[in-house]
Amino acid sequence: MKSLLKGKCPKCETGDIFKDKGNILLMKAPVMHHKCAECGYRFEKEPGYFIGALYVSYALGVVEMLLLFLAVVAFLPVNYILAIILLALVAVSFFNFRYARIIWIWIFQY
Repeated sequence: MKSLLKGKCPKCETGDIFKDKGNILLMKAPVMHHKCAECGYRFEKEPGYFIGALYVSYALGVVEMLLLFLAVVAFLPVNYILAIILLALVAVSFFNFRYARIIWIWIFQY
């Protein structure tokens, strides 16, 4: 579990999956390695492999926004809540992109 959270290769658990984490302020998306530098494990098995990661990203977003909604619903009016949720969704988009792919790779590691 620790290797998954650190974004390490599912086979050797030492090589990094992503070259960098990206930067939302510079609108620079995270960049993946094609294969593990340590063991040569290929991360993208076939074209379109990460389409399934979109479902994981969606689930992460729903959970995050539901928790945020529950945290602020008692304190703010609805229009502020919607604005905060939209801003938070944009703010965590690169996090969700990275971890959706990492989770998808780990689910189908064999």
